[in-house]
Amino acid sequence: MSFNQKGKPFPQPAVGSTQPFWRTEPHPLDDHQTPLPTETDILIIGGGYVGASAAYRLLVENKQKIPPRVTLVEARGLCSGATGRNGGHLRPDIYSATALFTERHGLEAAAEVVRFEISHLKLLEELVRKEKIDCELTFTRSYDMYLDEDQLKKAKAFYDLLVAQGFDFMDDVNYMAQSDTQKVRANIFAVDLLFDIDHKLPKTAHVRDAKGGFSFPTGHLWPYKLVTSLVNIAVSHGLDLQTHTPVSEISDTPTADGLWSVTTSRGVIKARKIIFATNAFTSALAPQYERAIVPCKGVCTQIAAAPGAPHQELPGTYAIRLGPNAYIYQITRNDGTIIAGGASHTFRDDTEQWYNNPDDGKLIDVGVDFFDGYMQRTFLGWADSGAEVKHVWTGVMGYSADSLPHVGSVPGKQGQFIAAGFNGHGMPVAFLSGKAAADMAQKSISFEETGLPRLFKTSEARLKPIYDDTR
Repeated sequence: MSFNQKGKPFPQPAVGSTQPFWRTEPHPLDDHQTPLPTETDILIIGGGYVGASAAYRLLVENKQKIPPRVTLVEARGLCSGATGRNGGHLRPDIYSATALFTERHGLEAAAEVVRFEISHLKLLEELVRKEKIDCELTFTRSYDMYLDEDQLKKAKAFYDLLVAQGFDFMDDVNYMAQSDTQKVRANIFAVDLLFDIDHKLPKTAHVRDAKGGFSFPTGHLWPYKLVTSLVNIAVSHGLDLQTHTPVSEISDTPTADGLWSVTTSRGVIKARKIIFATNAFTSALAPQYERAIVPCKGVCTQIAAAPGAPHQELPGTYAIRLGPNAYIYQITRNDGTIIAGGASHTFRDDTEQWYNNPDDGKLIDVGVDFFDGYMQRTFLGWADSGAEVKHVWTGVMGYSADSLPHVGSVPGKQGQFIAAGFNGHGMPVAFLSGKAAADMAQKSISFEETGLPRLFKTSEARLKPIYDDTR
């Protein structure tokens, strides 16, 4: 397990981490370094989705004649943390987590989160088109399948409530009774072949033992290629990228002229502003987040059918809900292979393996074993597929105590900003969160002026959480 000298979670050394499928085609900037600057206007700590978004905002979308000096430091290779290890699922959570947020904060606040997540679909379509980014962005439908009758009934009751309230985002959320799960139409909504859509997808979900479920628009992509492309564009606009430069300490107070001293493995950088894009590893450098954001490990795999073996093509992406707190997510890549992860219910009771554990160099064996024969057990038409796990890895996610990201000014630390704690759900959340952190750092605007959901705002109160959803 990897902790820094203060006993806080720290990224595993690059040579000891498991290799995710997404990082099998490294970008030329993956190990990029230049001489370390001694001073910078804005220092971004973390080279994942949030860090890339913030850098893009600060330099590529900057309208100032003289943009700020921006430095991005990453402890390992570029996009080697949670973003480079996730499931590639650009899936808004339209009704599931919304029920929890409604219970705690009211329907209006919960609806803000839903609309925010949905907005990322169109936003990323526009971004990928504008910058001509090859990241296999594909739009399809997500099939949220329930194998537990009681769990389905609760979800259907909340679905009915949202529909009755007339929320526009429910217009394309379809309930599927058990009989419907074998004859679902794949309603693709991408606009053209830029996203490599297969318009001949089959018209059935084929989920064995499903009691029913829901479908709604979603997407998937190659996350590493998206992030490295954004960073590459930012570098061309002046970003100072320093990979393999872990930060070990930040001064408790700024200097008289307002600069924070940031100690790295390669020297000290003085920064006027700091953006924590550190997700699971936040409390190593911002210890006030120790209770608010906890590093939690997960399992992800790439699965492929045997060459030439018969198997049913799958129409979209999936969330397979086996029962309460038992959840699998998966996408079908454009080459037909499956990315599937989750299965935390198989190792939940063994907390040492995953809870407050920042080590992505060691697999969670029980979770890995679950995916042997997973496709054959779960889907009709896969019995003779010979499907097997080709690639398996772990990733460390930043779980927040209240299931909401922390975005905004770090309490008590003027000039420090954060966008972290995405609960394994960063793909439809992190891009605009990173841009918001950049705007707060550069323009000195308030959180409320960013347009982010009110529930995302970090605060002193949230650092002492009344909930603990991490376990």
